Amino acid sequence: MTTNYTDTRLLINGEWTDAKSGKTIDVINPATGKPIGKVAHAGIADLDQALASAQRGFDAWKNTSAPERANVMRKAAGLLRERADAIARLLTQEQGKPLIEARGEVMAGAEIIEWFADEGRRVYGRIVPSRNLAAQQLVLKEPVGPVAAFTPWNFPINQIVRKLGAALATGCSFLVKAPEETPASPAALLQCFVDAGIPPGTVGLVFGDPAEISSYLIASPIIRKVTFTGSTPVGKQLAALAGAHMKRVTMELGGHAPVIVAEDADVALAVKAAGAAKFRNAGQVCISPTRFLVHNSLVDEFSKALVKHAESLKLGDGLTAGTTLGPLANARRITAMAKVMDDARAKGATIATGGERISGEGNFYAPTVITNVSLDADVFNNEPFGPVAAVRGFDNLEEAITEANRLPFGLAGYAFTKSIKTAHILGQRLELGMLWINQPAMPSAEMPFGGVKDSGYGSEGGPEALESYLVTKSVSILGV
Repeated sequence: MTTNYTDTRLLINGEWTDAKSGKTIDVINPATGKPIGKVAHAGIADLDQALASAQRGFDAWKNTSAPERANVMRKAAGLLRERADAIARLLTQEQGKPLIEARGEVMAGAEIIEWFADEGRRVYGRIVPSRNLAAQQLVLKEPVGPVAAFTPWNFPINQIVRKLGAALATGCSFLVKAPEETPASPAALLQCFVDAGIPPGTVGLVFGDPAEISSYLIASPIIRKVTFTGSTPVGKQLAALAGAHMKRVTMELGGHAPVIVAEDADVALAVKAAGAAKFRNAGQVCISPTRFLVHNSLVDEFSKALVKHAESLKLGDGLTAGTTLGPLANARRITAMAKVMDDARAKGATIATGGERISGEGNFYAPTVITNVSLDADVFNNEPFGPVAAVRGFDNLEEAITEANRLPFGLAGYAFTKSIKTAHILGQRLELGMLWINQPAMPSAEMPFGGVKDSGYGSEGGPEALESYLVTKSVSILGV
């Protein structure tokens, strides 16, 4: 059984509408390579309308009390839960990930919205004792204004709700340019807010030419905050554009996550946890483990166990029962994987398993483990963003730390050790925004989510996420 995949329109002023030009873009199912629907392509006239609507939505939403905002957000989260199965099927058809992963993403999205709804009630200012006892000094926290968000195709729900939750919780309106390749699930997400009764214009959704939309929205005086998830090169371009217009920015950019398997690690645990994280969403995850640094006393045992794990995965259409590894999201990723593997082979790596596209329709690529990887191989220097695990041995912990910190990226990392001392050293010295030790990635709404160095700045989790959507105002009142 499949959910009928309907065409996606623009959400402007609380209503779904076609682009004024009538222009559309085909949506392709990555499991078949065939079109399954269309998405409206916004032009400048549509963007002007969306911006004006976002301003009106902000004027209404900022004057809605925090408890009322929380109630609307919680109602929307409840609707998202009720519709999780149908939305997950849309997500799988347009993105490719197994249905169980898609449903997990939708349900996690509902939890994130609920957490931010409650956290919005705890946005506090403060009273500061005045040097003049006749005066009262206040520090107020106010919403920054309409937000322009730009989100990727790998997590069409998750990457929106982390931005949407913080924006709405603080009283901002939210206009998102979601991915044209995966439009239906974001539309279904925002429909939950429309049905929950959010004021028209408070949430908006557009699709079209990414460069045109980003440059136009960021330059608009209506937009006061920019948030982006995607590649580091594009993030740098958008951050520079936002800086030229003095717009506040949150950037969640590319990573290249190291996995350090120390001499005393539990190999079975490391393979189970890191292997699951590696092949989730076919490796198309910004926090996916990519550089496996394994102590030389364990590297053979670890590699063989990881190969066994990779070969146990069931590759197929995400809607097919039992599938644990779906297709890559688009044909571009197949081309990218071929380049990565050609380079690895040329530089002496051993292909332990996989390393090739699966013939037939769709963008299927075999889960891959490569060993004896040279440090100058592309896979050890640029994020592969696919189902490729690259393994390299090390002799001592200092060597592993140096390699983990060598690249300009610093988003996420993983480590496996039975030593509290080693765990403490890694926690202190690894240049990362997030580190998971003896476990797979476990991001949650209440914990900060973001990177350092070229992996961006700002947080999309925890109380820290709300700060970039708030302005601080000093008020001093002297009684007369």
